[in-house]
Amino acid sequence: MPIPSPLKDGFRRFRADKFEKKQREWRELAKGQTPHALIIGCADSRVDPGAIFDAGPGELFVVRNVANLVPPYEPDGAHHGVSAALEFAVKALKVGHIVVLGHKSCGGVHAAATGGAAGTEFLERWIDPLVPVRAEAIAELGETDDATLSDDMELRSVRHSIGRLMGFPFVADAVKSGALTLHGARFGIADGDLEWLQADGTFRSVSAELDNEQASRTHTP
Repeated sequence: MPIPSPLKDGFRRFRADKFEKKQREWRELAKGQTPHALIIGCADSRVDPGAIFDAGPGELFVVRNVANLVPPYEPDGAHHGVSAALEFAVKALKVGHIVVLGHKSCGGVHAAATGGAAGTEFLERWIDPLVPVRAEAIAELGETDDATLSDDMELRSVRHSIGRLMGFPFVADAVKSGALTLHGARFGIADGDLEWLQADGTFRSVSAELDNEQASRTHTP
């Protein structure tokens, strides 16, 4: 089958603008990778971790799935793609940071909030970890509209995923030794903001922080 035109055109631009001009860098990358962070992000086509963090090839080890979920630690011999990537990143690549990167208007979280995945062959089972997230959100918020519930669950789910990360013994060991730090964040597709999880469980705007830093530099004599 021929390559689809959008992909062919994109590869043409990649070769002309990024590969041929930096062949030496690509040859170095071919020798091995040393990413500084693992990003566990959503499969949503609008949320590209490389673009959000302006990262070049080799800087980030990225695994993406529906609703940016970390599954439970289940060493049962079944196929576990996210868990395998996590193990490789921590044990082999020895990344110093793991970021669970959620985003606003997440379709997977919305499906969990509204029951939109009911009857699906794979999706309903995959987003099972969001069932307790939904229950927790409703217990705190009370009955509310779908948009408010989904928005709350997007942030709450990131915290739950970080909790499940600590259920992986090799992650917990690396965190306790100081070799690994866990982070949570949510990206706003429409506003471009990045909310970062704080030690107290709240999320703080990185955009506001950057604006304050810029204002301070501007007013410094």
